[in-house]
Amino acid sequence: MFRHFMPIILLTISNIFMTFAWYGHLKHKSAALWMVILISWGIAFFEYCFQVPANRIGHGVYNAAQLKTIQEVITLIVFSIFSVFYLKEQFKWNYLVGFLFIILAVFFIFKKW
Repeated sequence: MFRHFMPIILLTISNIFMTFAWYGHLKHKSAALWMVILISWGIAFFEYCFQVPANRIGHGVYNAAQLKTIQEVITLIVFSIFSVFYLKEQFKWNYLVGFLFIILAVFFIFKKW
């Protein structure tokens, strides 16, 4: 049971770092681009420190397509929370509809046919 959840926990932590590395600088548009790139690289290092073990551990439990699907769903959840609470952007109904279609994809990827 632990092996099923550990990759999900590690991918969630990884995605939090990734989201800040990719989008955190949008609140600091006055910062020099070269500085933002260097800071983002530094944050991305920590993303990889969680992402690589997550995929290594997870590949013993899930196949690669399932791992990627899990990662994408986590990314959407983390990004949605980040954009609303950190960037103060509105979460619109059409985003939810799009995310529901992605969840439908999860069903097809994880279903034993």
